[in-house]
Amino acid sequence: MDFTFTEEQLAAAEAARGVFAGVAPDAVPSPALTTGAVAEGFDRELWDRLAGADLLSLLLGEEYGGAGLDAIALCLVLRESAKVLARVPLLEHSAALATVQRYGAAELRDRLAARAGRGEPVLTVAASGRTGHDPAELAVTARRDGDGWVLDGVQTAVPWAYDADLVVVPARTEADRSVLALVAPGGERTGAEAEARSAAGVAAGVSVAEQVSTSGERLGELRLDSARVAERDVVVAEGAWEWLRELLTTGMCALALGVGERVLRMTADYAGKREQFGHPIATFQAVAVQAADRYIDLRAMEATLWQAAWRIASGASGALPAAGDVAVAKIWAAEGVRRVVQTAQHLHGGFGADTEYVLHRYHAWAKQIELALGGAGVYEEALGDLLAAHPLG
Repeated sequence: MDFTFTEEQLAAAEAARGVFAGVAPDAVPSPALTTGAVAEGFDRELWDRLAGADLLSLLLGEEYGGAGLDAIALCLVLRESAKVLARVPLLEHSAALATVQRYGAAELRDRLAARAGRGEPVLTVAASGRTGHDPAELAVTARRDGDGWVLDGVQTAVPWAYDADLVVVPARTEADRSVLALVAPGGERTGAEAEARSAAGVAAGVSVAEQVSTSGERLGELRLDSARVAERDVVVAEGAWEWLRELLTTGMCALALGVGERVLRMTADYAGKREQFGHPIATFQAVAVQAADRYIDLRAMEATLWQAAWRIASGASGALPAAGDVAVAKIWAAEGVRRVVQTAQHLHGGFGADTEYVLHRYHAWAKQIELALGGAGVYEEALGDLLAAHPLG
């Protein structure tokens, strides 16, 4: 493995640092002090800056106005976004758009790719299933009906469901295959937002019920009741959902790494200034050992992340399918980011729980990321199944 980044990948990361430089992690109310969502929508101003810096079209080919980069570049950008808790659907939008380009029909690509690369429309993905603990593709059924498809089912905890123009919904057909349907979400909206959704063509039988994430963000439970979707808005290519799921999961690992790195830096700065018995607590062996353990966690998270991203980007074969490397990365990301924020809270003492100090926001985001798309236990089980099916040696 060669983890040396290309000039183009490094340029994307540098551009991301420039865009996120002025973003304040506490720009919205604290989730600890808010009964509902911290805000109704995502940061539109930041979204426009990302579009202006061509960071929404990283994975698109040049024919669609993109940079033609790969999953590694996307993860580098996501890592920077997590350091400032950027409130934008960058992961979901980018992953959905890349999947449409890779697996969608030519008509769908031509109609959607270039526009979405500029941030219009906004895409998200329903990837949590009915309960958040079951496979997403089994939560919705899809059957052909004339010149279209009919969808029935429920997808919970859809990120940015109230902001997105299109939700990519995995569904299972009668032939036991997975398809991806692009659905315009419903839900109660008013004013310009309602007009925009009406123009997007919200289908009958589609509705959204509000949910709130651990980090305080507004989610949606997407309900499909005999919702019709045109044939042209359904991706039927084999492997599309599996590839999208792996890219989403790997991107979530990049977010975990970014959060963990920022939290450990905050902890090091605090421990270097906080004194007890006339010495900085960073000089105490017990503190230094805990911080060192968390640094090791971050390096393991980083190594497994780039291995998974490389497998997706290169399509290289291995002893296990790429899903195995993705599972290892998510196990480390979930457990690692949890340990990092817990240690940070401990070493900060009561100050870490102060709602006027930003650490508690990172803690909330870390818990959300830890369990998003499945916690460590889910991927340990999946990895076990892969090892059983592909014996090593």
